[in-house]
Amino acid sequence: MDDILKVAMPKGRIYKQAAKLFHLAGLPIPEDLEEGRRLIIPVPEARMEFILAKPVDVPTYVEYGVADIGVVGKDVLMEENRNVYELLDLGIARCRMSVIGLPDWKQVINPRVATKYPNVASQYFREKGQQVEVIKLNGSIELAPLIGLADRIVDMVETGQTLMENGLVEQEEIFQITSRLIANRVSYRMKNESIQRLCDMLQAVLPVAKV
Repeated sequence: MDDILKVAMPKGRIYKQAAKLFHLAGLPIPEDLEEGRRLIIPVPEARMEFILAKPVDVPTYVEYGVADIGVVGKDVLMEENRNVYELLDLGIARCRMSVIGLPDWKQVINPRVATKYPNVASQYFREKGQQVEVIKLNGSIELAPLIGLADRIVDMVETGQTLMENGLVEQEEIFQITSRLIANRVSYRMKNESIQRLCDMLQAVLPVAKV
């Protein structure tokens, strides 16, 4: 059986931090893998093949089996709700999902909430018993309350610097976000030895990882 693991990995901050973690675990993953234009990159010395993808697509690739495993933020897992195994909290790319607005925001009837995460936002306000109109946006979410498109927004917050520069404040934290190792359900059975070995190697270094 082919024991090469196909790994869906997002570009950017998550990849850089994941590569450092994999190195700490003794896996020879190039830290500059994402800097070229290639999207499928074999790393035979690690018995892996990397599929470089947009973060939102990683769970889809894993669910449909074109990737055996993937690294993805908890925010994407919550929003996409794909049928995958969540194997390990890698503890990297830490941030939080929050409700954000202007400092002088006042409660209104049926407020509009703009977000990249409509499922997360809808579930959060539904569980709080609040009726809101959710507006899906793809970028520059911070603009929505500034131009009157929405009363508040739901978005990820890392340092809060962007919010401060745009006169916005965090009002409620929804949940903490870290990146997770996920697996295709069939691959987890068929390639269990390889996947479990990878999990064990990563798990061993998590307590000392500084990424």
